[in-house]
Amino acid sequence: MGLGQSSKSPVKGDTDEVNFDNFQILRAIGKGSFGKVCIVQKKDTKKMYAMKYMNKLKCVERNEVRNVLKELQIMQNLEHPFLVNIWYSFQDEEDMFMVVDLLLGGDLRYHLQQNVHFSENTVKLYICELALALGYLRSKHIIHRDIKPDNILLDEHGHVHLTDFNIAAIVKDDLKATSIAGTKPYMAPELFQIFEGSHPGYSFSVDWWSLGITAYELLRGQRPYVMRSSTPANEILHTFHKVHLSFPAAWSSEMKSLLRKVSRTKCISSAVAVLAVLGPRANKSRGPLHESGVKKLLCIDVQKRISCLAELQDLDYMSDVSWDTVLGKQIPPGFIPNKRRLNCDPTFELEEMILESKPLHKKKKRLARKTRDQGSDGSPQNGQLQQRLDNVQRDFIIFNREKSTKAVLDSDSTELSTSNKNKAIEDGQNNNVEPVDFLSG
Repeated sequence: MGLGQSSKSPVKGDTDEVNFDNFQILRAIGKGSFGKVCIVQKKDTKKMYAMKYMNKLKCVERNEVRNVLKELQIMQNLEHPFLVNIWYSFQDEEDMFMVVDLLLGGDLRYHLQQNVHFSENTVKLYICELALALGYLRSKHIIHRDIKPDNILLDEHGHVHLTDFNIAAIVKDDLKATSIAGTKPYMAPELFQIFEGSHPGYSFSVDWWSLGITAYELLRGQRPYVMRSSTPANEILHTFHKVHLSFPAAWSSEMKSLLRKVSRTKCISSAVAVLAVLGPRANKSRGPLHESGVKKLLCIDVQKRISCLAELQDLDYMSDVSWDTVLGKQIPPGFIPNKRRLNCDPTFELEEMILESKPLHKKKKRLARKTRDQGSDGSPQNGQLQQRLDNVQRDFIIFNREKSTKAVLDSDSTELSTSNKNKAIEDGQNNNVEPVDFLSG
């Protein structure tokens, strides 16, 4: 049974903006601490999307409004093949809504929990695709700060897409971020370092460390360092410096070299040994001497860590990669999600139907009843709370990518035929799914 379907035609206001009534709600597929996600279909175009909705009152009570609005601001300025792109944002009295690309392949955490074994070639492709996304984010001055399997979604063909910019940071003019944010097992060492009571700052390299931890976990089924959210920072730093990374023998030497941290002593001793054997020829090769100085993903020393796309592309391990082909999603991943299932926890749908006190499919009746009740008894919200809710209403930014795309195409109409314009508007970067019946579990 679906969450609810309205047979009424889409309602459009005087401003012709997209709103809740423009979508048919199909079923719930995920939830967070104050937000939920469901599959929707836009009534006029029949296009399928994922709709994230966040309760305003809960966001205010938990002081999360700033993060939500920041995420919305960031996403409205992004569009990339390996991101989950936003299409619309709007609000009503209860909720804030973000309508984004629908990716039916599930997140990588789900597949790890299903004991999926990811081959090295598959993980290498994931690294390349995510690296292109990180390169794009860097060009936009954005540090994601929460790269982990939970925030990497697969499309129906198996390509990865980075999502959740709730704690992302914007840094400009070579400045550094200083606030501590992230998920501890995936956070880089420099995030735990305190210098004279304050944080010395960090930059884009933290995302590349998280990418290394994620790649290791996908390959082995467990993370390289054991830590929990409650583990103190000093213990975590001790773990980074004392625990020796373990690599299964079955992994290729190239993958090990990409991930492993290299100590300064080891680099120097290796270089001396190579020079003694090769002499002048050493500088003319891309052999052991070259590799000893190559940056890795899991280096504690930021200066020795890969921290941008160009440094990854320069590795011998990546010499066979056609980056334009990767960007065009022309390399088929080794793992393709099951298309006959939603690849998510089925209990989300049951919880929405049975346990949710304010189910989405009853929103219109609930808001209408609330309006009547307030009109009869005149009982407003607590004054200070109501002021904060009014601020959310005022500061929320409405967004319509379909409308802005059409405006751009119309301004350049001399170079595009009418048919091409319509196709460009309808075809989203990742929305290449056919409408499917999601009404049953």
